[in-house]
Amino acid sequence: MSRDPYEVLGIKPTATDDEVKTAYRNMARKYHPDNYADNPLSELAQEKMQEINEAYDAIVRMRKGGAGSSANNGGYRGPNGSPSRYGDIRRMIQQNRIMDAEMLLDGVPAYSRDGEWYFLKGSVLFKKGWLEDAYTHFQTACNMEPGNLEYRQALNRVATNRQTGGYRTVEQNQGCTGCDVCTSLYCADCCCECMGGDLIRCC
Repeated sequence: MSRDPYEVLGIKPTATDDEVKTAYRNMARKYHPDNYADNPLSELAQEKMQEINEAYDAIVRMRKGGAGSSANNGGYRGPNGSPSRYGDIRRMIQQNRIMDAEMLLDGVPAYSRDGEWYFLKGSVLFKKGWLEDAYTHFQTACNMEPGNLEYRQALNRVATNRQTGGYRTVEQNQGCTGCDVCTSLYCADCCCECMGGDLIRCC
């Protein structure tokens, strides 16, 4: 990118890692494309969001070789042994800050979404109870990185829930229930009484 990444995030090169993350999150909230749906500024917001993501990635790469880089990413490692670029998002998911995690994940451009992105997005969907979508994302992560045990375990966990019926869908909640039967009979009885009859004598 042509611009100084620190300038893009509005911080100085001397900023701490936490200050970098805070600046990134604030900018991401401001320019997230979802905020500009059906808005003439939508394309401009997408371009700005891409610039913000690239700036953050550039700063992370520059600092990756420094002392304590593993700690700065929460100790998480990518598939090649390098510090995970999503360490802060993983912490958010562990802390049940699901909306914050999803917002940052959705701000990552589609062309740069790797296996870990799909795994973390699947984890967010799983915590929200959207198991079918979670399964699809975990499956994509496994396809991109077949040897990753973490992704495979997550996929197997969701698959087990699907097989054992450990979740409910809207379709399963539809249909006739005992309450519906009682309500229908009561209404029918009321109609009969209005006409001089009596469908249910005890009522």
